Amino acid sequence: MTDFKNEFCMHTATCGELRKSDVGREVVLTGWAWHNRDHGGLIFCDLRDREGYTQVVVDPDCVSEEEFHIAEHLGREYVLQISGRVRARGEGAENPNMVTGEIEVLATSVKVLNTSVTPPFSIEDGIETDETTRMKWRYLDLRRPEMYANLLLRHKVAQAMRQALNERGFIEVETPILANSTPEGARDYLVPSRPNPGKFYALPQSPQQFKQMLMVGGIERYYQIARCFRDEDLRADRQPEFTQVDIEMSFVEETDVMDLMEGVFKEVLSAAGVEHEFPLQRMPWKEAMERFGCDRPDVRFGMELVDLTDLIKDCNFKVFTGAAANGGVVKCINAKSAGNWSRGEIEKLADIAAANGAKGMAWIAYTDADTELVGKSPIIKFLGEETHNAIKEAAGVEPGDLLLFAADTFDTASAVLSALRLHMADALGIERNGHALLWVVDFPMFRYDAVEKKYAAEHHPFTMIPEEDWEKIESDPLACSSYSYDIVMDGFEMGGGSIRIHNAELQKRVLRRLGVEDDQMEEKFGHLIHALELGAPPHGGIALGLDRLVMLLAGKQSIRDVIAFPKTSSASDPMTGAPNEVTGRQLKEVNLRLL
Repeated sequence: MTDFKNEFCMHTATCGELRKSDVGREVVLTGWAWHNRDHGGLIFCDLRDREGYTQVVVDPDCVSEEEFHIAEHLGREYVLQISGRVRARGEGAENPNMVTGEIEVLATSVKVLNTSVTPPFSIEDGIETDETTRMKWRYLDLRRPEMYANLLLRHKVAQAMRQALNERGFIEVETPILANSTPEGARDYLVPSRPNPGKFYALPQSPQQFKQMLMVGGIERYYQIARCFRDEDLRADRQPEFTQVDIEMSFVEETDVMDLMEGVFKEVLSAAGVEHEFPLQRMPWKEAMERFGCDRPDVRFGMELVDLTDLIKDCNFKVFTGAAANGGVVKCINAKSAGNWSRGEIEKLADIAAANGAKGMAWIAYTDADTELVGKSPIIKFLGEETHNAIKEAAGVEPGDLLLFAADTFDTASAVLSALRLHMADALGIERNGHALLWVVDFPMFRYDAVEKKYAAEHHPFTMIPEEDWEKIESDPLACSSYSYDIVMDGFEMGGGSIRIHNAELQKRVLRRLGVEDDQMEEKFGHLIHALELGAPPHGGIALGLDRLVMLLAGKQSIRDVIAFPKTSSASDPMTGAPNEVTGRQLKEVNLRLL
């Protein structure tokens, strides 16, 4: 296979490719001066490019006096072109930490292509520079090997995804960036239209409606590596602009989509050097919530939720019995080996519970010395011996264990214990090796939004409902299931999808249940509904978070590390200063003024 990376450029080899087999070869290298050292009349320079490092030796007997003077005064990050001959390093001078450590290049020419001022931080891995500084000088940060490796991994994943989908009959289609806002678009980025005063485009949070209309258009198998935008509070795994792999298929059921995507995932993971067993587990949403308290469970470790609701009904602890009597639940997790924590350390965990909606947090600790499992806790005296023993048996208590309880509504108790489970896994150093993928399936169609005081879609309003649940849309919406599925990886939602509604009347019923009035429906969704009236085939798909997938494969804690030019947690760019102010003239041209 032809190596094109050394053609049509200023070098004949990269700084990471030369080996002992290249000894005697005349080469031209280009790159940045990394470490420069003067060893008794010989100048040593480690030259770096994106492929690696090569040690260059500048001998005054082999270059001109002017070139040797240049080599003596090289600064860090000077851009160089070096001509020379590859030779073996002397015995004992090899560097096992460099893949090129058995050779060096004896320079015959040294040319400075550009100088550099002193960089604000060292261009090497493992630096302790704060993230804001790294983002302000992002182009320097990208020179670091680990950052280049992240972007190279992203490239490999994207290309493997394209290849796998191409081979399965998909075609790549671009959908509009300037689109319309929807009633669900409270987090839209709005763009004023200069030719249409008072009207706005919305940047897409997803190409959802467009890809459905592509199915109506007979495309049948579509994909796009799509830029999407969402004006929301940011976390480590979110950005205001992000990339998703958007996929849609016609004439399919949900098992078809999942089966096909497992083949795609296998090829993509293999391209990233990761092997995983297939087929994947398919866990019902209800089971995920019962066992892990969330719909994106990290199944690489245990500490699952234990339901104690039936066991505590006859105890005298009113917090427990009150929650059960009001239709709530009482659950716990068993944090192995945390029973030796001090009372102060345990009670600090109540802050995590409170942040997730709890009014308090009960606990029972069993130290290593507590072989009789008597336990210590303010609540034991209210439980009674029989209930306490039943709890210990249900939770599998051993000396050294710590039980953490949640007594509340199902949703709140789930959120509290899910957060505590992840926190305790980190605090206890529980290993989470490798990667674990699974499907979470059979989500409910609707949820009740207590803030907005109306029903909302659990996934989105275009998700198909099983026919046996259609009669419940108006009468009992929370009992409606859906043909939906999420792909979960290492405790993160890596992608979500569903079979779509392809019947116009059913789509209208769902939108009405969500509070969309008929006139608003025509204005905001008329294009989609009319498309569904014109022979829409059964169809479904999935959207995968490319940034999040690469973050997990790279073993990083933030998607900012796998995006070339990300935004900070305040949605700003320290490098360019975006967002910034605009002139009055610019505002006037788009018919806007600031209040």
